Amino acid sequence: MFDEEKRPSSDEKETKSTSDADGIKPIATSDEEKRLVRKLDRRILPITCLLYLFAYLDRTNLGNARLQGLAEENLGGDPTGILFDWVNSAFFFSYIICQVPATITSKLFPPSYWIAGAAIGWGTCSTLMATTFNFGSLMAARIGLGVFEAGFGPAIPLYFSFFYTRTEMGLRMAYWFGFAAVAGAFGGLVAFGVQQVGYGPYLAGVGGEWDWKVLFLIEGIPALLLGVLTFFALPDRPESTKYLNAREREIAMERMNRGTSADVGAVINKEHIIIALLDWRIYTGGMIYFGVNCALASISAFLPTIIKTFGYTNALAQLLTVPPYAVAAIVLCMTSYTSDRVQNRGLAVAGACAVGAIGYLLLLTVPSNVHVRYFAVFCITSGTYTSIGLIIAWFAHNLGSETKKATGIPMFMAIGQCGSILGSHIYPSTDGPRYIRGFAVSCGLEAFATVCALVLWVSYTYDNAKRDREHGRPDPGANVDTSELADKAPMFRYMA
Repeated sequence: MFDEEKRPSSDEKETKSTSDADGIKPIATSDEEKRLVRKLDRRILPITCLLYLFAYLDRTNLGNARLQGLAEENLGGDPTGILFDWVNSAFFFSYIICQVPATITSKLFPPSYWIAGAAIGWGTCSTLMATTFNFGSLMAARIGLGVFEAGFGPAIPLYFSFFYTRTEMGLRMAYWFGFAAVAGAFGGLVAFGVQQVGYGPYLAGVGGEWDWKVLFLIEGIPALLLGVLTFFALPDRPESTKYLNAREREIAMERMNRGTSADVGAVINKEHIIIALLDWRIYTGGMIYFGVNCALASISAFLPTIIKTFGYTNALAQLLTVPPYAVAAIVLCMTSYTSDRVQNRGLAVAGACAVGAIGYLLLLTVPSNVHVRYFAVFCITSGTYTSIGLIIAWFAHNLGSETKKATGIPMFMAIGQCGSILGSHIYPSTDGPRYIRGFAVSCGLEAFATVCALVLWVSYTYDNAKRDREHGRPDPGANVDTSELADKAPMFRYMA
């Protein structure tokens, strides 16, 4: 259903009339608002964070499976590593193609239905990867995984913007995306445990290395079950969710409209789709995302292999992936909290990208010192994960309207995921153990992302100052009509 006018839902009308009749004030007190945010956090964050944990596990467990016999069983040994690269990148092809249409379409459905369906779909595909037997079957499962995850990842920043203000968004996005780093650490622990226990021969019935099949089952089935729970437990939009009472819905709607005008219900503004397609800042954000996602994809798929080149066994290499991911999650949350407090994203993104570039530079220039090289891995994971979490939060409140967010967020994510395809192909086995090509490309792209982040920060700062001079400073909590111009509305202000 396409409609260019905002129409209040029946639930919203009912809430307003009830509020007027009961004499409830439309503006929330500080205590009321804090209670509402805590209530939302208790329900939304556990579900969405656990969903992302399993989504990321299912997306990235190929790197662990590679050291557990996957290539030998399904890819004929794959001596060059090229077949593995294509299996890894197959996910990103379908993910890229489906992101924009999936996120726009998600506005037409209750979030609980949409997100639950996506989780059940990718959980099923991941579980079925345990039944694959050759290159073709692996490719089919990975393509299906990308289709369903495309309906989840870009939809979450949009979903969070329904409930959280711009001063709250960064930390919540950090909690959510931080579970990608937690997934890296958890995946390493699970892979280490499976490899140590050695369930593979029991599953296979023969003495082959089938531990990777157990790994896919352990990490795929929980996503499917959590998807079923999401259908019943995840709150829908503020104006319609039964999780909130009438007063809480009223407060949530007021918060939703601070600094912007939210769409109401299943509405898509066609003009704002066109505005998003013509916005150079979204493409610049896509270039940042391209650089850091090239690094992210290579970390996810090749970190155990890279650490193994430091001289460790397969099992110990799996285990040594845990500390860098754990530190990355902590750095991401701390940086996002600070970014929320000072209301600045651009400099934080630039700084994080620079840290990632320094990590790759150390891997390139220090070939023999294992301690320095392992420290470089911490720089790479912390810088990359932090920059990705921050840029998603940056755009979640800088696009002005829901429809522009639903178009712009998956746009820059889709551009960025092209970097994931590149990252899947720059570490062929023949380049080991130095992997100079992969480290050099990732280093250059992280440095380029740093420059792009600074360009966006200058642009947003200049635009805010210009609007302040021409139109005056707006009240930070005031409702700004963005229904026609989206973020180009004179009283709208960007987060720089």
